Amino acid sequence: MSWATGVMVYLVIWWTVLFAVLPLGVKRVENPGRGQEVGSPERPQLVRKAIITSIVAAVVWIVFFLLHESDIFSFRDF
Repeated sequence: MSWATGVMVYLVIWWTVLFAVLPLGVKRVENPGRGQEVGSPERPQLVRKAIITSIVAAVVWIVFFLLHESDIFSFRDF
């Protein structure tokens, strides 16, 4: 696998994990102000979620890389 393919696979994994992590720990605003959406989160904690996403995506990418390099998992067989 080339480095460009590895980066693209990591980015796809990162975005997928991000959408799985985003709803974790979200509390809705009890009394929304004027112009504020009823379902908007009180504290979204986006930096924390980005860090968690990066760590989980790195672990998933390493597992994918090891499976790909050991020829246990190959798209060429399809």
